[in-house]
Amino acid sequence: MQPPCSVDATLALLSSVGYVADRSLATALFLSLELQRPLLLEGEAGVGKTALAASLAHALGRRLIRLQCYEGLDLASSLYEWNYARQMIELRLAERDARQGREQLAAELFSQRFLIKRPLLQALEQDAAGPPVLLIDELDRADEPFEAFLLELLGDFQVTIPELGTIRAAQPPLVVVTSNRTRELHDALRRRCCYHWLEYPSLERELAIVRARVPGAGARLTAQIVAFVQRLRQQQASGRELFKLPGIAETIEWTRALLALHCDELGATVVDDTLGMLLKYQDDLQLVRGAEANALIEHAARSAVAESE
Repeated sequence: MQPPCSVDATLALLSSVGYVADRSLATALFLSLELQRPLLLEGEAGVGKTALAASLAHALGRRLIRLQCYEGLDLASSLYEWNYARQMIELRLAERDARQGREQLAAELFSQRFLIKRPLLQALEQDAAGPPVLLIDELDRADEPFEAFLLELLGDFQVTIPELGTIRAAQPPLVVVTSNRTRELHDALRRRCCYHWLEYPSLERELAIVRARVPGAGARLTAQIVAFVQRLRQQQASGRELFKLPGIAETIEWTRALLALHCDELGATVVDDTLGMLLKYQDDLQLVRGAEANALIEHAARSAVAESE
């Protein structure tokens, strides 16, 4: 399937696979595809950055290649490495064949046959279905030297391997780079990308997302869950700041958990028992449980009634 030809078509494409985007995000994605530039998404964890890349690959019928970044990530794990075990076997066999010269042997040992391709190199290969979607996830977790290495790839869609030379993509992959902003990315990388900051969704958009992702949940329960989470993000629990606000991913998982428990509406007991699906730190759980949770439940019930009217 070909990339969308307009912002409206981009919105429809994402919606077809259950990803509810606002117009500004769809515009950034469309321009990234149209201009063949990477899309850099920043925002809090759980707001849908990674899901956008997966949804795009699914909607277009393209292969999704994911590089999960972490401290210490190097070329051997991200780009390529040589199959040293096979090279040693080939070398032992060549020693028995005196007819093979050293130069010929060296060229053979460092050929494509012994190359182990990692995600970045795989993304430059041709694919019958079309250029793959390359997701470079949580780049802020990688070291700065690795970020500098990416400049050639993101700028020219090519990489240089000393033994083989420069390898270019016949068709540029569709690149999505995500960052949770645990550190600032360099200006040189930002200049090579289309940029979008992904906010927590509005109540209406989050409601649409949950309904699309968990269609089996009742309308009343869904409305209460979203109102509960929205209110939790907007106010500081008991006057103290939560360590980690819940993202869309946590809202969806909490909805699925409550659906599995056959809940029709939020209540004090079920919220207390399942709050760990929404909040992931003990200090946050202690802040919200009790009177704070009861106030949020009452607000959610009132909001659900208003939504139905």
